[in-house]
Amino acid sequence: MSTSNSKLFSLTEKTIVITGGTGVLGQAMVKGLADAGASVAILGRRKEVAEALAKEVRSLGGQAISVKADVLDREALTKARESILQEFGSIQILVNAAGGNMPGAVVSPDKTFFDLNLDDFQKVVDLNLMGTVLPTQVFSEDMAKRKKGAIINIASMAAFRPLTRVVGYSAAKAAVENFTQWLAIEMAKKFGEGIRVNAISPGFFLTEQNRSLLTNPDGSYTARGQAAINQTPFARFGKPEELIGTLIWLCSDASLFVTGVNVPVDGGFNVFSGV
Repeated sequence: MSTSNSKLFSLTEKTIVITGGTGVLGQAMVKGLADAGASVAILGRRKEVAEALAKEVRSLGGQAISVKADVLDREALTKARESILQEFGSIQILVNAAGGNMPGAVVSPDKTFFDLNLDDFQKVVDLNLMGTVLPTQVFSEDMAKRKKGAIINIASMAAFRPLTRVVGYSAAKAAVENFTQWLAIEMAKKFGEGIRVNAISPGFFLTEQNRSLLTNPDGSYTARGQAAINQTPFARFGKPEELIGTLIWLCSDASLFVTGVNVPVDGGFNVFSGV
């Protein structure tokens, strides 16, 4: 690759805030972004995990700090923003990787929609949707002032079509995609072409939250896990590091004319009809 093309994908001199950076996918993203030259602020509730990850990044020559905050706590997010600005001076990029699910927001095969726990449903919607909207409102303020920045939301295959059983998660991630599209237009119209808003939709990756749903204790697939594999032309689950290329592209100057898109990284899951 030529020097000029290398610079297109460089994240040197860019500060990136990543929420949910202590999860399986989040940790891979942190390491990939730091390796591309970014200064990374790892935001999460598990301060000790975030700090251990930051130390690992720094030991490899990267720049990273850990910041404790809940994505649903505006006051904590505002304090986190101030500490990040104090450390790095500015915020160029936000990656909204916080999210998750709860058993009560899932309709298991032996239950029906009428057994849905609405409190858990609300919590899942809050975590995934409000946990994207609120950090964006807090951390993109610095971008709006400078009229330059990038926001990358983490959606899901459920944003393209609802996945069986996970009703709360599907509803929330579909809303995240809609919010991504809406905000892309809002930012461009109000603050100019310098601010881009996009999303990534991972296919099936093993994480702390879905491992027991997709695999048995011996590592074999559950019925749901096998169904996901059958629907994935690559016939396997994704590896966390396979998200990094798309993430770097959307964070970097290589995607300066790209906004409002939701990019599947799914081994073909979303386009496979099964017939």
